[in-house]
Amino acid sequence: MKNLTILGSTGSIGVSTLEIVSTHPDRFSVVAMTAGNNLELFVRQIRQFRPRIAVVASTADIPRLKELCSGLDVTVLGGIEGLIAAATADETEMVVAAIVGAAGLVPTAAAIRAGKDIALANKETLVTAGHLFMNLVAEFGVRLFPVDSEHSAIFQSIEGHRCKDIGKIILTASGGPFLNTPAAQLSKVTVQDALNHPNWNMGKKITIDSATMMNKGLEVIEARWLFNTPVDRIQVHIHPQSIVHSMVEYIDGCVIAQLGTPDMKAPIAYALAYPDRITTGVKPLDLTSISGLTFFNPDHEKFRCLKLAYRAIISGESMPAVMNAANEIAVAEFLEGRIGFTRIAETIERTMNAHSAHNLHSIEEVLKADLWGRESAREICKEMVH
Repeated sequence: MKNLTILGSTGSIGVSTLEIVSTHPDRFSVVAMTAGNNLELFVRQIRQFRPRIAVVASTADIPRLKELCSGLDVTVLGGIEGLIAAATADETEMVVAAIVGAAGLVPTAAAIRAGKDIALANKETLVTAGHLFMNLVAEFGVRLFPVDSEHSAIFQSIEGHRCKDIGKIILTASGGPFLNTPAAQLSKVTVQDALNHPNWNMGKKITIDSATMMNKGLEVIEARWLFNTPVDRIQVHIHPQSIVHSMVEYIDGCVIAQLGTPDMKAPIAYALAYPDRITTGVKPLDLTSISGLTFFNPDHEKFRCLKLAYRAIISGESMPAVMNAANEIAVAEFLEGRIGFTRIAETIERTMNAHSAHNLHSIEEVLKADLWGRESAREICKEMVH
């Protein structure tokens, strides 16, 4: 029995994780779980999985959650202190880090320091503080398992092979809902248009990142740290079918890929049960029903966010943290209808242009860079509105 803490249980990754847990109650139990503002779903999850600790993001919601959990044997906490308590609970063996955005930084770092293995679904942890987190993983001797379908595919494709034999990493991207939309029309797309992903069912923020291809930029940065690979050896290929989840090319010219039906339960289960493979309920891939698999290079001028992500990791130091912060603000502004779709990339670029990259020596310094990026992006968005 493996005891889990799930950071972000009401998000798409958290919900899928709990589906795996419910399918294998003999293998997994939930010690602690955290959520944002979806208290209705959170309470249903608490009643079903009976965690010892339940944490809500805002401390203002603690009284309401306690009321809803009346009669249950659960400790209700809130805020960053609650997140840290959940991430470091004594019984917990693995923490599923599924909080979207930079909010996952502090509890994930606390979990590593507490010696917990990490199933990492939070891209921003490695995007904003990659070298710091990988140093922590090494220092405290924990295992870090990727949950993103692309990084799980790479992880599976390098097993049994020597890192020195890797030629390059190839991340696949669906291209999102605007793959075939002319660049000139992108300024007119609506929020609903951008949320209409052709292949994956994800949360709003991640879906918008897919539409701008920032998600792939974040994954490039994450792959650089996860697999200790220089960024010039990490490529992105558009693959509209989302069947090949990513590939590794070796120095002898051979390419090893991981294929599967687009469903996040498969990579989640692999991270939770590693090295075992367990049933997931994911529909098996029927290759005979696939008319073809296509791959081509992304248009970096049309999808400027991908280009900006490469620029950020090449600049290094604090630039990825600032870029990520600006993206989070710009996406939120777009979802609220205050700026247009193409303004997301413009906001990020202007924020990066205003920033002088500097070294980051601690999580606290990462958070300062993140705050600077957010404040700067908010001011830029205000200018756009007016």
